[in-house]
Amino acid sequence: MQGLPPAIDCYNGETPVNRAQVKAALLEIGIIPAVRLETSDDALFAAEAVASGGIPVVEVTITVPNAIEVIETLAKKNPNVITGAGSILDLAWAQRSLDAGAKFLTSPGLDLGVVEFAVNQGIAVLPGALTPSEVMAAAKAGADFVKIFPCSQVGGPAYIRALKSPFKDVPLIASGGVNQQTAGEFILAGASVLGIGRDLIQPRAIRQRERDWIRELALRFSRIVKDARAQQAEAAGSAKPRAAI
Repeated sequence: MQGLPPAIDCYNGETPVNRAQVKAALLEIGIIPAVRLETSDDALFAAEAVASGGIPVVEVTITVPNAIEVIETLAKKNPNVITGAGSILDLAWAQRSLDAGAKFLTSPGLDLGVVEFAVNQGIAVLPGALTPSEVMAAAKAGADFVKIFPCSQVGGPAYIRALKSPFKDVPLIASGGVNQQTAGEFILAGASVLGIGRDLIQPRAIRQRERDWIRELALRFSRIVKDARAQQAEAAGSAKPRAAI
C-alpha cells in the first residue's frame, strides 16, 4: 500500500509520539474506526480510505488475519495514521501489539492487568466497561479513556448521559451500534469519542474497493461530531450566568 495522504479536516497536528499526545489527538479527532475485516489487504485498504476522509486513526482488531503484521505495516509506512490494536484480551497480545508499533490498546472488557501493562509501558489504553463499578475501576487504574461497550444495547445516549453524571471527568467512548442517526446524540450525551465499525467501514465497500464510499462516510461522521460539539459549546455558553451590571 502506498503511503497515506496527510490527515485532513479533523486533525492538523503533528504526528503524536507519546501517550499524552495520542490521547489529545484522539480527543480532537473524536472518532476511532474499528477495522474487523476478513483479510489483511482489506484492513490496509480500510485504513487508507478512512484517512483520506479526514480520520487518521484506525483500530486494527486482533481478529483480523495477520493483525500484528497489519499494525506493523501501518506504523512503519504511515506514521501520520494513529494505529491501535483492538480486542486485546490478554498480556501476550498487548505485548505483541506494542512491539508492532501500536499507539494505543483497546479491549471489549476490563482487564486490569492489560491496563497496568499499558500504563507502565507509556502507551494509551482504552479498556471496555459497562457498569459504573467497571468504569470506576478502569479510571482508578489509569485508563486514558473508558470504552462503554456495547453501548446501544444498554440504553444508547441515555446510558452515556447517566454515566457522565457521576463520572464527569472520565472521558468515555461510545462503542457498539453507533451510526449516523445516533452519533450526534452520543456526543451531546457526553461521549468524548465514538468507536464506529461497520457503519463507517462498510464491508461491501471494502470488498468492492469503493474508496470514495468510505471517504464520504468518514467525512459525514466527522461533520456530525463537529456539529454536535459546536451545539454543546453553544449550550454551555448560554448556560453561564451573566455578570451583574
